[in-house]
Amino acid sequence: MYGIVNKSIEELITSQFGIEVWKEVKKKSGVTIDYFLSNEAYDDSITYQLATAASEILKITVGEVLIVFGEWWILDTCNKKYRGMMASAGDTLGMFLLNLPRFHDRTQLMYPKLTPPEFRVEQIEKNRMHVSYISKRPGLQEFVRGLLQGLGKLFQESTAIQLIKSREVGDEYEIFEVSW
Repeated sequence: MYGIVNKSIEELITSQFGIEVWKEVKKKSGVTIDYFLSNEAYDDSITYQLATAASEILKITVGEVLIVFGEWWILDTCNKKYRGMMASAGDTLGMFLLNLPRFHDRTQLMYPKLTPPEFRVEQIEKNRMHVSYISKRPGLQEFVRGLLQGLGKLFQESTAIQLIKSREVGDEYEIFEVSW
């Protein structure tokens, strides 16, 4: 993953819990990198180590860490660093979700080594969609749930997100039902 992801985890923890908690997370994780460069690719294991350590230090599950981070990614990181791209993807939750499959096409222009997930979106009803998340990276379904929750908050929509298929139970990929 790119350094911007790990840098964003650091920003979340320091802003919500303080620099001392971040130092504890970093120490517990075993990650020895002092500063993450946003445009530099890092091994995925670093992100997993930071999430696991945050879970232990904050005494919440890794899934809860990933949900909070997913929301943070949308509401803070994307709003600050990718505001133009976010705005161009739609001005409603429904429109944004329908444009989600093409979102990483633009992101890859900035991050050429990016291995993005694939999203497929199927509109079921006016305010209900199925969002398929297809990725080579395991264990990030709760991050995606957090992203979807963050999008609901961004567009000021009360959303319900239900995981209806999961690789954890043998499905080929995750499918979330998003309604608002």
